[in-house]
Amino acid sequence: MDVDSHDGSLYRILSSAVVPRPIAWVSTRNADGVDNLAPYSFFTVASVDPPVLLFAPVDGADGLKDTPRNIRETDEFVVNIVTDGLSDAMNETSATLPANESEFDHAGIERADSKLIDAPRVADAKIAFECTLRDFLDVGGSTLVLGDVRYVHLRNSVTTDGKVDVNDVDAIGRLAGSLYARTDDRFGLERPP
Repeated sequence: MDVDSHDGSLYRILSSAVVPRPIAWVSTRNADGVDNLAPYSFFTVASVDPPVLLFAPVDGADGLKDTPRNIRETDEFVVNIVTDGLSDAMNETSATLPANESEFDHAGIERADSKLIDAPRVADAKIAFECTLRDFLDVGGSTLVLGDVRYVHLRNSVTTDGKVDVNDVDAIGRLAGSLYARTDDRFGLERPP
């Protein structure tokens, strides 16, 4: 398929072929003190040294959505990792709400204070990364948001000897449309020398 001659958006093809995608459940607080919480499945690690996370909101019809707009105002956000047991709450926070209404309250999600930044985190998240804004990069109809990780919250239930044990994380991944995947079917491959 020639992308230049393809009619319409490649969103469905890209979001259905690049799977499963981890979900950044991003919490922010706007300048008026309203907390926002929204899931983004265009999400990954951008750098390890320095530690930088990246997520890419697709711009709304009237410009930036609440999350990137809040980050532009405050320069901070939290990436909460969605694990099994949080998928229904995460899905509820994808509802379209007015900017002055909090998804935390709408979905009945308990907040927890962050250590270094003002934005709250999801109290039940097993893993959360407090971030400060590194950069915004406009790419077509999306805005790449890069954040420097400043503090990491790890529940004891996902660590072994002080390290994250991927067997205990049970992350939820986004497939396409309304389909998601659990990461409980694992197998190992030895890396060649």
